[in-house]
Amino acid sequence: MKIEEKLTQAILAGFENKFGQKIPSNKIILQTTRKEFEGDFTFVTFPFGRITKKRPEETAQILGDYLQENIEWVTKFNIVKGFLNISISSHLWIELLNTISSTDYFRSLPRNGEKVMVEYSSPNTNKPLHLGHLRNNFLGHSVSLILEAAGYEVLKANLVNDRGIHICKSMLAYQKFGHDETPEEDNIKGDKLVGDYYVKFDLENRKQTVELQEQIKAQNPKISKEDLAKKSKNTPLLLEAQEMLQKWENNDPQTVALWKKMNGWVYTGFDETYQTIGVEFDKFYYESGTYLLGKQIVQEGLEKGIFFQKPDNSVWINLKSDKLDEKLLLRPDGTSVYMTQDMGTADLKYRDFSMQKSVYVVGNEQDYHFKVLRLIMQKLNRPYADGIFHLSYGMVELPEGKMKSREGKVVDADDLVAEMVAIATERTNEAGKIENFTQKERQKLYHQLALGALKYYLLKVEPKKKMLFNPKESIDFQGDTGVYIQYTHARCCSILRRAEALGIDYINFSSLTTLEPLEIDLIRLIADFPIKLQEAAQNYSPAVMANYAYDVARLYGKFFAELSIFNAENPASKALRIQISLQVAETIRVVLQLIGVEAPKRM
Repeated sequence: MKIEEKLTQAILAGFENKFGQKIPSNKIILQTTRKEFEGDFTFVTFPFGRITKKRPEETAQILGDYLQENIEWVTKFNIVKGFLNISISSHLWIELLNTISSTDYFRSLPRNGEKVMVEYSSPNTNKPLHLGHLRNNFLGHSVSLILEAAGYEVLKANLVNDRGIHICKSMLAYQKFGHDETPEEDNIKGDKLVGDYYVKFDLENRKQTVELQEQIKAQNPKISKEDLAKKSKNTPLLLEAQEMLQKWENNDPQTVALWKKMNGWVYTGFDETYQTIGVEFDKFYYESGTYLLGKQIVQEGLEKGIFFQKPDNSVWINLKSDKLDEKLLLRPDGTSVYMTQDMGTADLKYRDFSMQKSVYVVGNEQDYHFKVLRLIMQKLNRPYADGIFHLSYGMVELPEGKMKSREGKVVDADDLVAEMVAIATERTNEAGKIENFTQKERQKLYHQLALGALKYYLLKVEPKKKMLFNPKESIDFQGDTGVYIQYTHARCCSILRRAEALGIDYINFSSLTTLEPLEIDLIRLIADFPIKLQEAAQNYSPAVMANYAYDVARLYGKFFAELSIFNAENPASKALRIQISLQVAETIRVVLQLIGVEAPKRM
């Protein structure tokens, strides 16, 4: 039982003994005593006046006297108005550290019998992964690891957006402006080659838009900007792309062959990137295999009167009674939209996994989409509908503004990782602490630091917040960075290696009668691991784990600077501080692992 739980039980006994009142345990809230006051835990008595019929100070005095007289490990207390500050015996903190060190304290929480599918990445096969995709992948992967550690059975899924008008744009551009080139011939990753043609389509389409607008203005010089934009929207190139989409959905052999070839290039490129960034999946779904299932659901909804058809043959759902709007489910030409595909995929996913929760890691520009998806599936009485959860996250922006894929204004994921590795290499070599590393060990360390910096920087911010990314800020051996946390882990490992070399026994320290405040603070913080894990899982927030890792590293930095380890005043204190270093290293290692970051033992 944790100290907080023991103290809660003791306070409950005090209420019953002194006031004849049984208080629900959830009403007892303990806080860490503020640094300016003496004590380990603070209990606020203000809310209990109606029960005790006493002023807050009197209630605190009565409870404090009871605790000191009846609980052997409560050494003393003091009262500041209605705040009861309670000091705990050092032996209880030592007992807690012994429990942490002698048990598998950082193991996963007990299985809860629930299944959850986490869908993330979900790339389009018309461009390579970029910085925004990295936040998505890191969020989804970390949430999967956290949920698994918190007791869920987790399946990591990737829904590949491999069909639609945007895919046809790349295909058409390659068909019209390419020269049958291949990634091998151009010595370029396949996803980058296809992405180049997506940008090419946009450039050519813009030219046609300008030409079309000039023709329209020549015929009607007084046309308004709004009408001009509408009339020039469907350029010849865009109409060709729409025609290609219809051919694809009609299974035209030539169109399908081109689609398979270009998608194959992209998948090879994606796989290489996923391996580089340390992200994996248990199951892949493809929109090309689910949109027809969605069309079946559209038919079901029409038959049940949940959906309706307009005169142009398009199919919609009216959600105005739910304070939303009408939502298109099928275009007039019979082609599907994203919602059609997502409905089909939702059914298929449940058929495969029968999960209680389905987490979609998708940017916040799709908030409305997922509200509608959940509502549609509820109206269709799907058993999984209530478990649909949109893990909405803010966009990652650059100092110069928002990224735009179709204009080629993006930070390519591969290029960014390469840049991070270059920065990590430069900073590490400047520090000059890896002279005895082999070249292979150096390359591994540079990669670990680069990805650690990148993942931590993108995950330490709560998902819903948008963020500005600066690569050079993310790699720093000091401050709130992944590298600083990794360095703290390596420092702890160095202390353990020295202790082993010196033959120091760091198991026996129970003879200590007093602990330094910093020692208690670190034991208390390490013991919070299960609470932090549960909080991160409940909120689908890797930021909880990331910031917890930094809090542990920062406090250990203070501990290391202010308390001597190998020159401690007695062998028991030396053993205790080495044991604390071991448990800090283990805490950091496990927590970093949950955000997908490796913890080097040497730096």
